[in-house]
Amino acid sequence: MTENTTERTASGRRAGAVGIVTNALLFAMKLAVGTLAGSVSITADALNNLSDASSSVVTLLGFKLAEKPADEDHPYGHARYEYLSGLAVAVMILFIGYELAKSSIEKIFAPQPVEFTWITAAVLLVSMGIKLWLAYFNHRLGKRIQSDTLLAAAADSRNDVVATGAVLLSGIVERFTGLGIDGFMGLAVAVFILYSGIGLAKNTISPLLGEAAGPELREQILDQIRSEPRVLGYHDLMVHDYGPGRRFASVHVEMDRREDPLVCHELIDGLERECFESHGIQLVIHYDPVVTDDPELDRMRAIVCAHLEAIDSRLAIHDFRIVPGSGHTNLIFDIGLPADLTGREKEIKARLDQQLSQNAPKKYETIITFDPEAFNR
Repeated sequence: MTENTTERTASGRRAGAVGIVTNALLFAMKLAVGTLAGSVSITADALNNLSDASSSVVTLLGFKLAEKPADEDHPYGHARYEYLSGLAVAVMILFIGYELAKSSIEKIFAPQPVEFTWITAAVLLVSMGIKLWLAYFNHRLGKRIQSDTLLAAAADSRNDVVATGAVLLSGIVERFTGLGIDGFMGLAVAVFILYSGIGLAKNTISPLLGEAAGPELREQILDQIRSEPRVLGYHDLMVHDYGPGRRFASVHVEMDRREDPLVCHELIDGLERECFESHGIQLVIHYDPVVTDDPELDRMRAIVCAHLEAIDSRLAIHDFRIVPGSGHTNLIFDIGLPADLTGREKEIKARLDQQLSQNAPKKYETIITFDPEAFNR
């Protein structure tokens, strides 16, 4: 785990340093050409490179801060700094895009001739080549260390190639046709920057808000649990993301109540260790002993499942128990509730109780806990 963290930090620093140097160079080249040519679209593209250089600075700082070890006040570490750095980059991109949109609109309503030369074209072509290489560089590193921040930087570099191509096209069109589309192209670049900034903001805000675990991560954890034949079922898988390489998870596993509890405890300890060693996930498993030799329980569970299927086929149950009471028998269980059914818990319970009162062999009362389906897929 330490080796992975060290490699991640080193890769982030390398990507940040390369991004700063290349984007600063491109900014200087394009700014000079845009100023001499009087082209707002080239200047807009230059400022886009400046924002990319600033983004690389923030990325570099984010990886550095994310490297800090856990302390008394932050026992889960500081890896979320990487997400915060991505959010800061998004805000910078949005600000640059807004400013460029304003200047481009001014150019549309007050157009000025653009002096386009083949030197300008050469500079823009070189820029596109450098950005293509930078996209490949960041994509390769991002894949290696599984960094959304670097993958976003790679996509941004790839998109810059498209934006610079648009600037080049506007210069060629104006030179050979006389059509003044420079302001419109500048506005298109600004809109493109704003779109990229919004997308990056969504990608960085989502994990900070506590997004659901992705299908691949869920399967990694569940495959580990399924590998133990004495596990009869599982539910309530919750994953907490404290930054890249800092994931914690909890899950309930069901085992036959007749199994030796000490053996079950040892099996669970083994599953937790294997999950950390294989996937770097700190897993905590809650042991649920289940009854497997009670005909009444099996029959009532089948009846409840059939009634819930009639209400909504997505409704599934777990932790089903039967507890005799005074004058009635309690059916205690949990239901995984889809997000779009939130608020209808009382209705679902009432319909289920009505069906049981009409069809059950004796008086049953339900005690139901509704869990989010996101934890029980």
